[in-house]
Amino acid sequence: MTRPRLLVLRALGLGDLLAGVPALRALRRAFPGHELVLAAPAELAPVAAATGAVDRLLPASAPGRAVPRGLDWDGPPPDIAVDLHGNGPPSHRLLQTLSPRRLFAFAHPDTPEIDGPPWWAEEHERDRWCRFLQFYRIPADPADLLLPRPAGLSPAPGAVVLHPGAGALSRCWPVNRYATVATALRGRGHRVVVTGGAGEDDLVARLAKQAGLPDTDVLGGGLPFDRLSALVAGARTVVSGDTGIAHLAVAHAAPSVTLFGPVPPSRWGPPAHPRHHVLWHPGPQGDPHGRHPDPALLRIGCEHVLDALDLLLHTS
Repeated sequence: MTRPRLLVLRALGLGDLLAGVPALRALRRAFPGHELVLAAPAELAPVAAATGAVDRLLPASAPGRAVPRGLDWDGPPPDIAVDLHGNGPPSHRLLQTLSPRRLFAFAHPDTPEIDGPPWWAEEHERDRWCRFLQFYRIPADPADLLLPRPAGLSPAPGAVVLHPGAGALSRCWPVNRYATVATALRGRGHRVVVTGGAGEDDLVARLAKQAGLPDTDVLGGGLPFDRLSALVAGARTVVSGDTGIAHLAVAHAAPSVTLFGPVPPSRWGPPAHPRHHVLWHPGPQGDPHGRHPDPALLRIGCEHVLDALDLLLHTS
């Protein structure tokens, strides 16, 4: 007998996938007999596997946060299709082209045939998708987001990890400020390691040069997920903007300091816990995909980051 298939669309980035882990696990529990297929970028396959909720990843992506033009779906239509990508309507329509037996999606005036819950723009991302599933009578716990400890050894156990990059310049704290923090930490006897995503080698190199870091402590070029995961899980603290590695620190219960600018932590921040510190100056919300550092982000000074680190490093 053919196993029914449940297709989940979330063709976004690392942080998006990690924020969606509680919803994915809720779907796994609700439909244990289905093959759960996640439509997401191919490079996130190891992350999807680590969640324990996904049977197979269907490669799907588009520039920015756009909806893919199509899905390379084969065989009969999905028994259930779940739109975890956004509030539609393009993502709704993409899934509708596959003629699923059931479609779970947020309500949108341009797709009135879908009876879904309302979208609340200011809702926290983890809470949003759990509330969404609860509308369909699927219990979901926003706190169910931890990943298992990586099997591999950290390339820099006990280091303070600085990650200056982000998906947009509006969420990138200036490199010279990261360098000031790195220099101060090294002066206090801490090992500092710098990481960067794919295409961020120049950014990482500038920080390393300004801080005088040895080559052994420069991990640029986009680490494979297994190494990045082991690094974060074994870190003394992770310092970054509002980007994927901050969510990975949450997933591995690693201490973190996260710098928020255009978007407040009430929408994308870590759970309330002493090991996670958020830095943010309230003000009008900016563009999370802008081309210049957000003014609210620039209001965070080096002394603010070092003070937060002092609290974590003295208690961890």
